[in-house]
Amino acid sequence: MPNLKVNDINLYYELHGQGEPLLLIHGLGASTRDWEYQLDFFKTRYQVLIFDLRGHGKSDKPNYPYTVSLFASDTSALIRQHFPQGMHVVGHSLGGMVAFQLAVDEPELVKTLTILNSAPAVIFPSIKDHFLFFLRTYNVKLFGMHAMSVQLSKMLFPESSQESLREQFVERWSENDPKAYVNSLRAFRGWTVMHRLHSLLCPTLIIAADQDYTPVTFKEYYTRLIPNAELVVIKNSRHITIVDQAEEFNRVVMNFLMRNDIK
Repeated sequence: MPNLKVNDINLYYELHGQGEPLLLIHGLGASTRDWEYQLDFFKTRYQVLIFDLRGHGKSDKPNYPYTVSLFASDTSALIRQHFPQGMHVVGHSLGGMVAFQLAVDEPELVKTLTILNSAPAVIFPSIKDHFLFFLRTYNVKLFGMHAMSVQLSKMLFPESSQESLREQFVERWSENDPKAYVNSLRAFRGWTVMHRLHSLLCPTLIIAADQDYTPVTFKEYYTRLIPNAELVVIKNSRHITIVDQAEEFNRVVMNFLMRNDIK
């Protein structure tokens, strides 16, 4: 199993396929496994790099609060090890925050930027949304990962036809180390790069699920702040679009990448 020593931790990663390099950064409580609907699709044309963020999957899980800048620093070291010339970067949720941070800090490493169901700042539409998100910290501490996973799966996969997905993700999320999960959640508090969006000059694709946590209107707003950005809304999808609308997500991203391939 390949690991890279970065910032005093071992970072687990995988490389698949051949072609222009493409990095996929997963979300909170996820891992390389969650790209299963993308890997076979994209590796036919791209060399795909997937990895587990610190505190997740098979990467090390040091017990102290993480930050988005630290996640981005880990990611930068991984890219420089394998593709110092830069990569196409795709980030989902927390991975989108990491991708934003990477793109503003080290733009030479990001050829194109794709952001799914994420934002350049942690802003909650209402006090209720703010409360429910940070309630996760206390739920995990009090009741454990399994209870939180059951609750989350019902919200993200509510359809009767999604029962198998609910079961699968309850099993996966329950495997998270509770301390590492809480340490990752702490990275959200007060984070923003909103004031730096004007410096993003690479081609940028913002993808919004129509039923995501944060409204499409907010994504429309920040898309306008990025010089070379476009927004695509995927219908009948919640937060985990890479699963509940995998084919449409893959199609949209592939079209964007092919228009912006750099040979």
